[in-house]
Parts: sequence; C-alpha cells; structure tokens
Amino acid sequence: LLLVLLLVYGMSMIDRQIMGVLIEPIKKEMGVSDSAMGLLTGLAFALFYSILAVPFGRFADRTNRRNLIAWCCGGWSIATGLCGMAVGFWSLTAARVGVAVGEAGSTAASTTMIADVYPPEQRSRAMSVFSLGPHLGSLVGLGVGAWIAQHYGWRAAFLWLAVPGVVIALVLRLTCREPLRGAQEARPVTQAVAEKFSEVMAALVANKAFVRLALASMLMAFAGYAIGMWNTAFLVRSHGLQLKDAGAIMGFIGGPAAIGGALLSGWLTDVMAKRDARWQVGAPLLGTLISVPLGLAFYLNDSPQSLQLAGLQIPHAIGFYGLFAVFSSFWAAPVFAALTNVIAATRLATALSIYNLLLTAVGGGLGPLVVGLLSDAFTAHAGHESLRWALVCMLAFYLLAVLIYGWAIKPYVGFLKSKKIA
Repeated sequence: LLLVLLLVYGMSMIDRQIMGVLIEPIKKEMGVSDSAMGLLTGLAFALFYSILAVPFGRFADRTNRRNLIAWCCGGWSIATGLCGMAVGFWSLTAARVGVAVGEAGSTAASTTMIADVYPPEQRSRAMSVFSLGPHLGSLVGLGVGAWIAQHYGWRAAFLWLAVPGVVIALVLRLTCREPLRGAQEARPVTQAVAEKFSEVMAALVANKAFVRLALASMLMAFAGYAIGMWNTAFLVRSHGLQLKDAGAIMGFIGGPAAIGGALLSGWLTDVMAKRDARWQVGAPLLGTLISVPLGLAFYLNDSPQSLQLAGLQIPHAIGFYGLFAVFSSFWAAPVFAALTNVIAATRLATALSIYNLLLTAVGGGLGPLVVGLLSDAFTAHAGHESLRWALVCMLAFYLLAVLIYGWAIKPYVGFLKSKKIA
C-alpha cells in the first residue's frame, strides 16, 4: 500500500512539476510574460486545488479512501493529457485547473491511510518513503519531461506523462485494501464520527502545535515550490544551458539528492525522537537552517566554469545545489508524522487537507507567481539576471520557517506529554 501510494503521489508531482521544465517553450510559443507563466504554474492551479481540498478531506474522513484516491489519480492524469492538446494560453490554463481538481483529493487521504498502517515509532520513516513522491516527480517530470520536450515538443511531454497515472490508478483500485481507520490508536475507529466542520476547525485552531507547524511548512512550500518551478529556467538564462541539460540536471542530480535527504530525515527523526521527542520538529528545523547558506552559494555563484559528464554541461555551482536539495527536503516527512501524532484519526484527513491547502494555496499558488513578479520587476536593474535575484529572495522565507519550527517544539512536546489529542 505504501509503495502504491508513493507512486500515486509521485505521479501527482510529475503532472504538477512538469510545468517547471516547460516554462520556456510554452512562453515562447504563446508570447506571454514571466508574470503570466507564474500565474499559470502557480495561482491558477492553487486556487482550484484550495477550493476543493477541504471538501475532499471531509469526504475522505467518511468514505473509502482507496477508491477516492484512485478516481482522483485517473482524473488528473487525463487532464494532464489535455494540457498537451491546448490551443492557447487559456485552454492550457483550463486543463491545468483539471489537474488541480484531481490532485485536491489525494494527498490528505493517502497520509491518513499510512497513519493507519504504521505505528507512531515507525511513522517518520514511512512518511519519508511517501514524501519521496515530489522528488521522484521532479526527477521524472524535469529530467524525462525535458528530454521529451527537447526532441518532440512540450505537448508530447504532457501526453506521454499522462499514461502512467491512469495505470497506477487502476493498480491502486484493484490490488490494495482500505485499512481500518485509527488502527494504530489505542481504540480503533469502527465508523466515522459525525463532527460538524466548525467543531473540527475550533479544535485545530486551539491546537498550537498544528497551527505553528502548518505556518512554518506553508513558508517552506512558498519558497520551495517557487524554487522548484523556476530552477530550470534559471539554469537556462543565467548559466546558458540548453533546456534538455537544465532539466536533466534538475531531475537527475537534484532529484536523487532530495530523495536521499527525505530518507535520511525520516530515519534520523525516528532514531532521535525515541531519545527526545523534540527532535520530531528539531530535525526539520536543523535541515532547513543548513540549507540556507547552501542555497545562497548556488544562486550567487556566477562562475562560467563547468564540467562535461555523460554529455551534459554541468556548472560547478550544481555541487551547492545538490547539498541544498538534501537539506531543504528534511522538513516534509517529520512534519507529516508529527501532525498524525497530535490529531485524532476521525478528523485527520480534514486536518491534513487544510494543511495541504495552506501549502498549495500559499506555497504552490503564490510562490511561483511572486518569483515571476520579482523577476519582471528586477529586469530594469538586473537584466537577464533578474531571475537569479528573485530566487535569492525566496531563501529569506526558509529562515523565517526555522524560527517558527522552533516556536512549535514546546506545544508539540506538551501535547505528547499530556496525551491531549486535538
């Protein structure tokens, strides 16, 4: 079940992240600005995702989650294929909205299923495997997507990468079972509790651990989505790489580095949290803090020197990016696991859908758009290097997230000690 849900999550991120490698050819064909591409890659997607995320979460708390995820996966994959058939900017935007609608019902429901299979002491490792989805999505979406776009055009990239999602949706529906809700709690939930949405929201607002972890992660997503969406364009503009080389570097170097970081964070958090519960939040804090100077070293390095490897032109600055990718991925799995430890199973999907709404609406929606706006604004002074400075600005939000993760440690540990579950 964990591996199939990983594949589902990976496909959602492939279909989301592929836009990052296709910004330049789509912009050129349709003659639009960086701000318009920021709108397409961010806000247009996030707006509809946000509208439907919470209703899908409420539905997942009351229905068969396996079937819901399978239908959503098949739906967004078909919408991805429709992106390749777009005849203009607005029809492409409409197809991206279809992708957003499908993806809104997947992540929160998947996370609750994993929490029902793995006990708390193993949950960070399980979540670290699940959180490989975005990194696998980057590897395939950026690496393979760039290769397809380079040789067959950006439309073919959408069409080819739509097919695996439909297959995985069928695999999930036909081979996996729905786990017992709350199976890893002291008292499993045999049926959904009919709580009012206002009651759930009141409990979550009162849960300081949830509020602070969500706020910090929202800032991480705001910067992270923006960086992931624009990095390929940055390598093309500031380092003079061809699209296929830039996409391959982001996918096949950044992807495995982030995968290593996600697995390391899950293992390290489970080991350290057994000794001191504060490490459940301390691991994301430490990884994020280390990533900031590495990110600065990557973006501010304008050395023209590069090396040739497997036919790719690789700038020396990529070494800093590889380390940045390792440590900037430390936050996702431990925070997911931390949230499952302080939220009751009967409202977990709703809570996580709100959490994912914040990450996607603010992070995925505004992050890429803000970078596009900053890049356009900096053009008068920085010329073709405007994107470099727009991305540097995003690292300030990582530092702010570090402070808020530190602020979340005390209420998180307090909830565990008092055994109060929100």
